[in-house]
Amino acid sequence: MLSLIVFLPLLSALVLASVPLPPRAVAWAWVGVSAVDLLLVAVAWSRYTAPAAGRLALDERLDWMPRIGSSYHVGVDGLSLPLVGMTALVFLACAVYSLRDDERPRSRAALMLFLQSVSLGLFVSADLILFFVFFDLSIVGMYFLIAGWGSGTATRSALLFFLYTFLGSLALLLGFIGLYVASDPHTFDIPQLVAAMPLHSAGPVAGLVLGAILLGLFVKTPTVPFHTWLPPAHTDAPAIGSAVLAGVLLKMGTYGFVRIAMPMLPDTWQAWSWVIIAFGVVSVLYGAFVALAQTNLKRMIAYTSVNHMGYIVLAVGVAGLTAASASSRQLAVTGAVTQMVSHGVVTGALFLVAGVLHRRGRDYELDGFGGLAGPAPRLAAVFAVGAFASLGLPALSGFIAEFQIFTGSIGAAPVTAVALIGILVTAGLFLRAYQRVFTGGLRGQSAGFADLTTPELLAIGALLLASLVIGVFPRVVLDVIEPASSVLVGLVSR
Repeated sequence: MLSLIVFLPLLSALVLASVPLPPRAVAWAWVGVSAVDLLLVAVAWSRYTAPAAGRLALDERLDWMPRIGSSYHVGVDGLSLPLVGMTALVFLACAVYSLRDDERPRSRAALMLFLQSVSLGLFVSADLILFFVFFDLSIVGMYFLIAGWGSGTATRSALLFFLYTFLGSLALLLGFIGLYVASDPHTFDIPQLVAAMPLHSAGPVAGLVLGAILLGLFVKTPTVPFHTWLPPAHTDAPAIGSAVLAGVLLKMGTYGFVRIAMPMLPDTWQAWSWVIIAFGVVSVLYGAFVALAQTNLKRMIAYTSVNHMGYIVLAVGVAGLTAASASSRQLAVTGAVTQMVSHGVVTGALFLVAGVLHRRGRDYELDGFGGLAGPAPRLAAVFAVGAFASLGLPALSGFIAEFQIFTGSIGAAPVTAVALIGILVTAGLFLRAYQRVFTGGLRGQSAGFADLTTPELLAIGALLLASLVIGVFPRVVLDVIEPASSVLVGLVSR
């Protein structure tokens, strides 16, 4: 089942790239493949039962490179299955959003389906080499998407993105090699490495390995000060590129914390926990205040991603404070995984809204629009819902995630309450943006502005509906995440 979910988009991409089809047929084929993939994820979810500690559900393994202890090994648990579902939904929304785009549709659809495969592949990987292959391929795919379909200084932004994240991936690879060399027998298998803890009590050596892994993941997340590639990449990327970059690719960094760094190096994670918490708090506050200073809507949303990823880094850092209660630490980790899903759907929707502004007015500047609630009430409504979800309003997914993060984090380390300032600043910046773009009299590009088309409304609405479902019925995801969070906290406490 997992192999079918991962490779169906890739096989479809090869077909689209090699068989000439009319643009409309390409667009609908892309939507159809993404819809089938989401349906397969739903079937996998229905078959899922929480595995025992140290095991994975829907497990598949084939020999690949046995001489170096690497295999094609995939599986899911409560940390990865919600991200697989979120990924499939974001890519389907991007396919629907692009139904009427006619800029090289065949190449774009094939590239997006390729990205979908490598993203899904990373979240189900149970082997470090397989994880790394998908991690690097995502960088390549996003580089071509930004450079080929972006605007402004897209070529420069794509190169900056590639260099930053590729250098980070090299640091990650060094950390993986360190884990491999220390294991006995040598292996890249993730469950085996978690069980063996190959660098337990290894002191400085374990610190160097964790430092290399953290550097690679901090760049991908991104965490301050490794975030500088993100705003230009988002600003110049096409709307669907920004939705996938923020919604899916950033989660590869945060997912690496809970899948690799925390369970494989538990004692070193405990020793570094306050350093990780500090990175998280700085990212929360810096991302919020810099977002408040932006006049470009897309850059503003990009900096809120730095802020929201900071919440996740803060929460996973708290998991290493073994002097605190296990229940507080488990709550923080559950909130972190929920935040990965929430940020994926909400920020993906917000970037698609920004793309609508650029489609109509060729501009992202807040001062370039005004009074849009009149000619575009549906756009005003979905932006409001997305903004409320991003700032954590009750009944939406952001509230469920952030409430758990802060309840768990403050319970374990009261000083982390300083990060609550980030929520207040986020509320202010979104309300200011809404006021400038959607209220008052018509100005700038707002005259003659057309409201959302049906594909745009369906794409953005589907993502926001997912946020609403999680906000009103949180057990849908929490029943899956909580058992895995409990296991993870137990592993970190070894």
